[in-house]
Amino acid sequence: MKYLLRGLLLIILGVVAVGLFVRFAPVTPEDWHVDPMTVERPDAENFYLLRPEGGDGPAPVFDTTPETLASAFQALADAMPRSSLIQGSAAAGHMTVMVRSQLMGFPDFVTVKVMAVEGGSTLAVFSRSKYGYSDLGVNKARVEDWLAELEARLQP
Repeated sequence: MKYLLRGLLLIILGVVAVGLFVRFAPVTPEDWHVDPMTVERPDAENFYLLRPEGGDGPAPVFDTTPETLASAFQALADAMPRSSLIQGSAAAGHMTVMVRSQLMGFPDFVTVKVMAVEGGSTLAVFSRSKYGYSDLGVNKARVEDWLAELEARLQP
């Protein structure tokens, strides 16, 4: 029984240590603020890349100006729980947001670049996890949810 309690205590301490490391590990914004139009696809499966060509899916075209789309995206990201803008701005049309998971605080990074296209504006989105090889579809789901919310916010 004594060894079982010691083992359990060691496991709990390990989980706490990992949680503290993940939560307080330094983040260098410059390392995550990349151009989603030119970034190379990672070898890991912990990302989702949306862009007009060469991504995991086609980027939607919004019937609005790039400035309006960028502002709407920043307002959406600001409203999301556990998210914070770490680099860029809506005015620049290029921004990176860090989103932490609810339980352990694992950081994911979402970089967006807004561009003018025929018929309005579009965006390229590169959402990826800092830790792990697979994200179990979390980044794809986040991008799809955020796009649906953007479409709803931009409806006349």
